[in-house]
Amino acid sequence: MSEPAPTPFAENRLQATALGERPQERLQKFGAAALGDAELLAMLLRSGTRGQDVLTLAQRLVADAGSLAGLIGWSAADFRKFKGIGPVKALQLVTVIEVARRVLGQQTGEAPLLTRADLIAAYMQPIVAGLDVEKFWILSLNRRNRLIRREEITSGTANSTLAHPREVFRAAMRESASAVICVHNHPSGDPSPSAPDIAITRQIHAASKAVDIPLIDHIIMGRPAADPVGLGHYSFANAGLI
Repeated sequence: MSEPAPTPFAENRLQATALGERPQERLQKFGAAALGDAELLAMLLRSGTRGQDVLTLAQRLVADAGSLAGLIGWSAADFRKFKGIGPVKALQLVTVIEVARRVLGQQTGEAPLLTRADLIAAYMQPIVAGLDVEKFWILSLNRRNRLIRREEITSGTANSTLAHPREVFRAAMRESASAVICVHNHPSGDPSPSAPDIAITRQIHAASKAVDIPLIDHIIMGRPAADPVGLGHYSFANAGLI
C-alpha cells in the first residue's frame, strides 16, 4: 500500500468549507450522524500536516481503503504510510477500530439463537472482519441453542492455527454447556476446509461423543468474494461431515 498521489484532492478542503459547515461545527449542531465518512475520520485525526488539511487526509484514507469499513483491516503500519500520521496517531486509530469491532461483536438483549450455519456466520462476521491471523473460537450453548459464552481458544499465524479438543471441551464444561459450535477464520477469505481443518473437526466430533456435549457445527469464516460458492463461510454440518 502506498500513499495516494495528491492530485485528485489538491484543493484544501477544510479552507474551502464555510466555517459553519466544517465537521466540528456540524457535529456540535446536528450530531455525529450528520457527518460523512471522511468527516468522521477527520474528527479522529484532528489535524493534517503542512500542505495537506485534515479533511483531505481523511478522504485519502477512505479512498485508499475503499470505504470507511475497509479501514477495519488496517494495522498501525498501514496508517503510518500516510504523511501526517505518526506512531501515536496510528495507534489511536487502531484502538478506535478495535473498540468498534468489539462493540459490534457484543450482543444486547436476549442471547443469539445459533441453530443454523447462516445465523452463526452472521453473528461471527463482525468479530472476524479484518483479521489477518487465524483464530479459533468455541461457542458454548444452552439447551435452547442460545449462546452462553464465546471464547477464543487459539490465535495463530497468518497461515495456520491449532485447537485441541481438550481446550474446546474444557471451555464448554466450565460454562456447563449443553452443546458447542466451533468457529475459525481463514484470513485468505476462502473458507474451503484444509486437510488439517477436516482432521481437527473429526477429533473434536469424536471427543464430543465421549464427553456427551454435542458438536452442532464447525464454521469456517471467510469472505463471499473469495469463496468459490459465494457464501463467505463453510459449514461442516451442512456438508454432512458432522
